[in-house]
Amino acid sequence: MHDLRAIRENPAAFDEGLKRRFLEPQSSSILALDEAHRALLTQAQELQNRRNEASKEVGQVKRTGGDASALMAEVSALKDRLAELEQAAGAKEGELRGILEGLPNLPMDDVPVGPDEDANLEVRRWGTPVELGFEAKQHFELGEALGLMDFETAAYLSGARFVVLKGAIARLERALAQFMLNTHISEHGYTETAPPFLVRDVALYGTGQLPKFEEDLFKTDSGHYLIPTSEVPMTNYAADQIIERESLPHRYTACTPCFRSEAGSAGRDTRGLIRMHQFQKVEMVAITAPDQSDAELERMTGCAEAIMQALELPYRVLKLSSGDMGFGARKTYDLEVWLPGQGQYREISSCSNCGDFQARRMKARCRAKGDKKTEFVHTLNGSGVATGRALVAVLENYQQADGSIRVPEVLRPYMGGIEVIAHGA
Repeated sequence: MHDLRAIRENPAAFDEGLKRRFLEPQSSSILALDEAHRALLTQAQELQNRRNEASKEVGQVKRTGGDASALMAEVSALKDRLAELEQAAGAKEGELRGILEGLPNLPMDDVPVGPDEDANLEVRRWGTPVELGFEAKQHFELGEALGLMDFETAAYLSGARFVVLKGAIARLERALAQFMLNTHISEHGYTETAPPFLVRDVALYGTGQLPKFEEDLFKTDSGHYLIPTSEVPMTNYAADQIIERESLPHRYTACTPCFRSEAGSAGRDTRGLIRMHQFQKVEMVAITAPDQSDAELERMTGCAEAIMQALELPYRVLKLSSGDMGFGARKTYDLEVWLPGQGQYREISSCSNCGDFQARRMKARCRAKGDKKTEFVHTLNGSGVATGRALVAVLENYQQADGSIRVPEVLRPYMGGIEVIAHGA
């Protein structure tokens, strides 16, 4: 949600931010609605004041035995008119809120301007794409050949974009999640949480998925939604709170299943684990004071990179362009891992600073000790990382000529010492 006061004070800057998002100017229509809304509120307040005065006059006249019928008629008429004004003001407020809810966050000044991923800026690379010495297979070819990745049964059970993992590959995905959680908890200072997988609409509104992106969500008959990412419940830990500024930043992590309808992705990544309706992800969330969030984004991105480096997976870091960033982000870094089977880098983590965009929707504030004034917190989220895509990367980068998979050194303690995943493992 945008700061209406900031739009009033500097409409040109607001429109310039929208322009960098390749959107038309909106300040004129927003301010016109705002002025109309405030005018209705002013009229309503004036009528309420007159109604209060007239009500007192009714009492005074009655106490002296006079005729108060005219005053009583005025009070009644004022009541009716006041109800009309309040209804009109509510309608204007709803219209104004609807516009503001549909506009994305404004990019920071150092975000590259461009309409899509082609304008993303590569920041750095780590590692060298592996030379296998044989023709690389894609992860689903490897998994199916090993008898440990079953898309056919999953399709019977649930339809397209699901999978049944078996044996050592199922264990490998679990090992990845445990390793990531332990690293973020022990080395990076995150607090592990186990949030609900079902949330109410208010939580999704707070993080910006609703109302704009409802088609991407799975909704139950009870009115709950399956979480698209644990960012939703973890970020909402701060909702409707006033947090002691001195306690910030708060850092949370969780490994949960994530559920996405993948609306609009027909024909994209139809085979394999890249784009699923259900997948596992280790998420990082940070709640910070406003002056902490820039540094926290760099730190969070570094935490995701540490996972990749420990797994010895080559990757690159991209600063996303203004047109490629997510709805709630003001700045985003993507980590893309090298996949030999595809011969290209693919996203495995995305770390974003949302500023106070989500906090305004959630009414999440902080306050320094001894200070009466509150300010909105800043929120950040990042994949730390997506375990399904990490599984893809391990299978493809650690594949051997005979179709077996070497287990990365760092994961072997979580795999009971297994060093190689072979057929039937």
